[in-house]
Amino acid sequence: AHSGVAGVFHIFFPSNIMHSTEARVAQAQQASLESAPAKSLAHLPLPLFAAPMGLGGLGLAWREAGHALGAPVVFGEALLLLTGLLWLLIVLLHVVRAARHPGALAGDLRHPIRSAFAGAVSIGMMIIAGGLLPYAWGAALAVWLAAVVLHLGIAVWTVRGLMIAPREASTLAPPLLIPLVGNILAPVVGAKLGLLPLSWMLFGLGALLWAMIQPLILARIVTGPVLPERLRPTLAILLAPPAVGTVALAHLTGGFGVGPLAVFGLALFVAAVLLSLTGMFARTPFAMSWWGWTFPSAAFAIAAMLFGQAWPSGLAVALSWAALLLSTAIVAVVSAVTLRAALAGHLLLPEG
Repeated sequence: AHSGVAGVFHIFFPSNIMHSTEARVAQAQQASLESAPAKSLAHLPLPLFAAPMGLGGLGLAWREAGHALGAPVVFGEALLLLTGLLWLLIVLLHVVRAARHPGALAGDLRHPIRSAFAGAVSIGMMIIAGGLLPYAWGAALAVWLAAVVLHLGIAVWTVRGLMIAPREASTLAPPLLIPLVGNILAPVVGAKLGLLPLSWMLFGLGALLWAMIQPLILARIVTGPVLPERLRPTLAILLAPPAVGTVALAHLTGGFGVGPLAVFGLALFVAAVLLSLTGMFARTPFAMSWWGWTFPSAAFAIAAMLFGQAWPSGLAVALSWAALLLSTAIVAVVSAVTLRAALAGHLLLPEG
């Protein structure tokens, strides 16, 4: 079976193309970073855009908890405000980075794994639109539409890249889901804006891309090559599509019927598998990949709360609180470690 899957990968990812692609990426990055000092804005990680995703997801979770669990509303609103400010700060830093070290950012956008985090830029905008919605409908609409256009552009660019420069199996990692399956998140806000036809189309796009891309990622994880230690936390990204899909379907259908229930069942299963791997994750040294835990756990908490409201029980309430508090703890720990790394200047050092 292993040789059969490996044969499939060899067909789709011929060695001569894989090696030439890797060589071009390596040469571009080397050329762009040769003139940069050891500690420089040139090394600012593009995956840092996962931070507003995690904080914003938790903010939306606490906002939902205010309705579903009677939690203090101020927590969620404060987190959403912080999300907007953090997103703006990271955008400004990358604008300065692009001006001073254009080759460095271009190298990230050509990198087979780091380039996937470009999708986190537009997902952050979708979350900001959700945060604005109760206060400024027009601004929320404008930000959401801009986010959708940007995210679709990134998705087209990603798929185009896969078609013209097939990748080595080792580059098929969970972050690849961000620019493609991220379209599932758009309907969470789009449905509230009343844009149901467009939201359904975006949901279909994200769901179908999920069905096509995730099997390739799972095949790589199961058959090898082994996921590098620093990328192991990104396995949590596998929880995002079913968790966000549950929330999106609930908003699109106006309830928690058979569709959301079926997808939530998958989210529960994936969450259980990830919890069983806690020991492995705890031994992983800090890397930006730790942020891969934050947004999926927050999305799962929202899905659990929606389930609890539609199918109330003591178990559902306990699950909702447990998911919310666990997500809060994850975001708090990852944020604290990242802030400490930033203050020490570690985020401006070359990767590895």
